[in-house]
Order: sequence, then C-alpha cells, then structure tokens
Amino acid sequence: MPKNTDELITNFETCPIRNVLHQVGDKWSLLVMLTLADRKLRFMELKRMIGDITQRVLTQTLRNLERDGYIARKVYPTSPQTVEYWLTPLGKSVLTPMSSLVSWANSHFSEVVKARAAYDQQILASRE
Repeated sequence: MPKNTDELITNFETCPIRNVLHQVGDKWSLLVMLTLADRKLRFMELKRMIGDITQRVLTQTLRNLERDGYIARKVYPTSPQTVEYWLTPLGKSVLTPMSSLVSWANSHFSEVVKARAAYDQQILASRE
C-alpha cells in the first residue's frame, strides 16, 4: 500500500483515478456506455448508433468494458450468433458523474472550439 498521495498518484496499479480514466476516458468507452445507458443492444445496433467506430475498435472497447465490469453480454445460440450488451450496476453507477461531464461538454464545446482555433492560429503565425 502506498505511503503517501504522490506514490498513490504515480503508481498506475494503485491509483484509482488513473485506472478508471484509463478505461472510461478513452475515445470510445464513454460513447458506448452512454449508448447503453437505458437499453440492451446488439453489436451492430451499437455500431450503427455510434457511427464512425470500426468493428475492431468496438470489439476491443466492449471487451475492455466487460473486463472491468462496466458492461455485461449474453450470447444467444442463433445463426448467425446474436450477442446483447448492457450496463451492469457498476456501469450504471458511472452514469451520474458521466452525465455531469456530458452536460459540461455540451455547455462549453463552442468555447473549446474557439480556444483551439485561436491556439492553432497563434502557432501558425509564430511559424511564419
């Protein structure tokens, strides 16, 4: 067990926030979890709803979320095979803080875009 906060933060294995953000903070995990927020979905339904995610990336994202206990899946013995995904109680418990982040992003996205454009313009101007 780490003796101090610095050791906790710098050690990936023992730092809860680094571990959680490593999984749910990637490009696709939040979108997958939000899409599953109130329903069970099959793989291709998820892919269609999310849009520009590849099958390979969606497969890996689902595996990682299942591994960490955020989602569950059930395989049905059909041909072709049908698999449904849904949020577990742990996954549902992340929705409240996640909703706050989504709300913040919706409220401040235009500010982020403006800041990004201003920064990019400044960098371009400094190279001339």
